Amino acid sequence: MRVAVTYKGGEVFQHFGHTTHFKLYDIEDGQVVGAHLVPVNGGGHSALAGFLSMFKVDELICGGMGQGARDALAEIGIKVYAGVSGKTDDAIAALVAGTLDYDNDKVCEDHDHDHSCGEHDCCGEHDSCH
Repeated sequence: MRVAVTYKGGEVFQHFGHTTHFKLYDIEDGQVVGAHLVPVNGGGHSALAGFLSMFKVDELICGGMGQGARDALAEIGIKVYAGVSGKTDDAIAALVAGTLDYDNDKVCEDHDHDHSCGEHDCCGEHDSCH
């Protein structure tokens, strides 16, 4: 199984549509057997869904995510764990252990304000991501 995590500075990046990197983890028999950091060439929800599909990702861990991205990922069969924060390696360890703390109700609705959430490490500075 391959799991992608939105990535910035070792942490789970909090806005899926603005991530510039994914850390990809390969998991076999309950063990992480490989991990590598992959830069994203381009952005936007549909481009990122295609990127993840190209890398044969089965599951995604991220911070916030809008409904359009959720729909695009569901259409290609990628399971989403949203609302995750902290270190990417810790999130993967928790996923493997079955203890990942996530909140699939956390969404980023950045279409109602005129700045890019990508300017901030976390949209938590604004009320638009919850």
